[in-house]
Amino acid sequence: MRNKTQSGRLARKAYLFLLPSLAGTAVFVLLPYVDVVRRSFFEAAGGRFVAMQNYVTVVGNSAFRLASFNTLRFLVICVPLLVLVSLFCSMLIAGLKEEGTVFKTSLLVPLAIPVASIVLLWKLFFYPQGMVNQITALFGMAGIDWINGDTAFGVLVFTYVWKNLGYDVVLWVAGLAAISDELYEAARVDGAGIVARFLYVTLPGLSKTAFLVVSLSVFNSFKVFREAYLIAGEYPHESIYMLQHLFNHWFVTLDIQKMSAASVLLLLVVALPVITKGLASRRGET
Repeated sequence: MRNKTQSGRLARKAYLFLLPSLAGTAVFVLLPYVDVVRRSFFEAAGGRFVAMQNYVTVVGNSAFRLASFNTLRFLVICVPLLVLVSLFCSMLIAGLKEEGTVFKTSLLVPLAIPVASIVLLWKLFFYPQGMVNQITALFGMAGIDWINGDTAFGVLVFTYVWKNLGYDVVLWVAGLAAISDELYEAARVDGAGIVARFLYVTLPGLSKTAFLVVSLSVFNSFKVFREAYLIAGEYPHESIYMLQHLFNHWFVTLDIQKMSAASVLLLLVVALPVITKGLASRRGET
């Protein structure tokens, strides 16, 4: 009973410290988004209640379907690729120990480079007169427009992985450091090989880290619009026409009702898996 009373007091103190941040979040984030949800059921001009008509209009929009498909394809390809590559690099760094510090630091360099500088670098490499085409020309290959052609999606995938690799590696390394060496020693004594130790010791020990890495990778995937917009402009190649491009066009034309309905749909798609996973984790702990 005494422990419950102390924990209750600590919880109340914690909420008091969080109150200013919670109030700011409520005023500047939650309440405006509640208004967005409300607007998704009304006409922007006349304020007439239209029920689900805005959602039907958005789903039936060909640009929305193209942007949704490209965004989903980007997520399905990039997130697993980033998670696997960053996990491999983190295990390599963990094996190198002190020698891996330089390697880990070099992976964090892209995070410190401003987006505008990355765009200039990519133009230097991938434009028709760029270095990649000059190198391929030495082997008799014809130059191509890497950014405004069919290869634009590959360039965007590479940009995303290169930009976010170091951040995920740091998270994986922290997760690996939390796994006790005694577990690995016990597994070796039992005759477990490298694959068995990875499957039955490393992966279970990284379950919470994996959830964090995947969640942040999904959220960071929506930030790649900055690079796509600055490199290819408002109307890029159709393979990299993302939801952010569509939202930008609707914002310029002040199409509030479409933006509101589409943002609610996007929130449902992104937030539901995270909420479901969080609830499942809590049930597993209890």
